[in-house]
Amino acid sequence: METITKRYPSVIKEQAPLRPINSPVDLCMACGTCAAGCPLTGTKGFDPRKIVRLVLMGRDSELIDSKLPWLCTMCGKCEHACPMGINIANLIRAARGMVEREKVPGMIHKGVELGLKTGNNLGLPAEDFVFIIEDVGAELAETPGFSDFKIPVDKKGANLLHTLHNKLVNTQNEDLVHWWKIFHLAQEDWTIPSQNWEGVNWGLFSGDDDAMKTFIGRIVEHMEQLNISSLMYPE
Repeated sequence: METITKRYPSVIKEQAPLRPINSPVDLCMACGTCAAGCPLTGTKGFDPRKIVRLVLMGRDSELIDSKLPWLCTMCGKCEHACPMGINIANLIRAARGMVEREKVPGMIHKGVELGLKTGNNLGLPAEDFVFIIEDVGAELAETPGFSDFKIPVDKKGANLLHTLHNKLVNTQNEDLVHWWKIFHLAQEDWTIPSQNWEGVNWGLFSGDDDAMKTFIGRIVEHMEQLNISSLMYPE
């Protein structure tokens, strides 16, 4: 039988230590505090304790080949509740990173691919994106008190860079208006980038470190090129 060290040179326990400090890794007491705080405990057999035990028992292949890592929402409630400070979410993300990319669930894998290629997981060209947000902005300008509202795209020297979740552009345009009303009434100096505008880091969720760094780097480039001091991501 092929060994885990042969299939995956860095085992999960080595990639994602259970503690962020130099202390023994086998600290789980199986107390269940993590499971009590997890919103998914019991769903399709999911239990944070099972994740930890599989890792500590060296059953990495079993975890990597299962659906368990992809059921997690990565909310972090489990490790926040853990009295031993075990980084359960990091374990899960490390396991995700060891999954062959073609076996990564479709939506997440597609999000990474489209995000890297087009700057957003919708595959939306820059001109179409600008048209959508300016159209929503024009509707807001028809509201009493907002007649002078305009969308500041790629504005240099603004105070705030406003990145977006794709759903705000795709299916929930109306949610953009709430933020824009606040910005306008508060006289906030803000801007939206026309390209690479999505703030969702699909590399983070997929366990793809290289993609994660690329997505973060694009935001950093926006802030440097446009000379912006603050970042806002309305997830």
